[in-house]
Amino acid sequence: MQLADPSAVGTAAEAVVDAPPAPLSESPDTAVQSSVLRLPIHVNARGLALGIIATVAFVFALQWAQKFLVPLLLGIFIAYTLNPVVLWLERWHIKRAIGATLVTVAIVGLMGLVIHRVQDQFFNIIDDLPQITEKLTRVLAKSSGGQPSTIQQVQAAAAQIEQATSSVGMEGKRAAPRKPPPSLGGSSSFKVMDWVLAGSMGLVTFVTQATMVIFLVFFLLLAGDTFKRKLVKLTGPSLTRKKVTVHILDDINTSIQNYMFMLLVTNTMLALLMWVALRSIGLENAGAWAVVAGLTHIMPYFGPLLITSATALAAFMQFESLRMVVLVAGASLAIATLVGSLIATWMTGRIAKMNAAAVFVSLLFWGWLWGMWGLLLGVPVVVMIKVVAERVEGMDVIAELLGE
Repeated sequence: MQLADPSAVGTAAEAVVDAPPAPLSESPDTAVQSSVLRLPIHVNARGLALGIIATVAFVFALQWAQKFLVPLLLGIFIAYTLNPVVLWLERWHIKRAIGATLVTVAIVGLMGLVIHRVQDQFFNIIDDLPQITEKLTRVLAKSSGGQPSTIQQVQAAAAQIEQATSSVGMEGKRAAPRKPPPSLGGSSSFKVMDWVLAGSMGLVTFVTQATMVIFLVFFLLLAGDTFKRKLVKLTGPSLTRKKVTVHILDDINTSIQNYMFMLLVTNTMLALLMWVALRSIGLENAGAWAVVAGLTHIMPYFGPLLITSATALAAFMQFESLRMVVLVAGASLAIATLVGSLIATWMTGRIAKMNAAAVFVSLLFWGWLWGMWGLLLGVPVVVMIKVVAERVEGMDVIAELLGE
């Protein structure tokens, strides 16, 4: 009988010892869980951290440079909108310098004409502010049944807390006579002159920025496609890169022009419908409210809510009737819904080719970043980002998230 090789026997024994135990019989649930596919995720911690830091720094830079970027973007978008008019004048053998001047003067003149037509109504609204405040105070006092209103109670509580905190650390010193708490029916600590000064400074800032935007629009119209040719030249000698750059600029040009033209048409339509409806109802200063409605409707979603609340308050102060308030607010909301939610939303979807959730989130972000100007410029900026993301490698994720 032939004996087995001792080394082979040892190797087999070690294999038996080192072998893992036989798996027990798996239950059906365990078998199902083990068959679920899992997506492996590889995280580059250093790259992720640098990306987060860069994003935070970029957002902070956007907020810090708001006073520069807002007039710049607004001027660029308006120049995109008016450029086809200058090109049309050039086809009639009118030089670009003359055409840009004529278009700029026409826009400024049209704005001045509208302001001149409704300035008396705006002044009437401003003159009625004291009466409106007095009437609102009387209505609130009547509704509270002679009891202190919630605002007065909050002011009294805040004054008592401030008095209590100011006395901390005064132990051991001569106690000052305690001041009686402010009367609930006393005059408010709100200073009208501070409000007037803040409003005047805001008006001066607005006029200054508007002047800058007008000059920027004029110079951009005068430049024509100069910057476009320079950007194409800066992409390098590659013909493919030049073609991609031209396509990106053309898509941005078309998208911005269509979007701004849509805003012009829908806001003008809404202002005219508001003027007809409010004047038919009998609301005073209907022209001024119509202009405000057309301007605030530039801010999607938030503008209609603002103008509905403002016109409802104006109707309450004028008629002091709940039925008239409901009528005016319902008319404003119906017109804003018809023009904004149906026509403007449909046209925005056709022009930008973006999903509604992405548009709303972008409005929240830019509104948080730049306030009212962010609500105005948010959609055009996101449209530009989407156009660039569709043409540049590595930005497919952004294009997919923003697309339909």
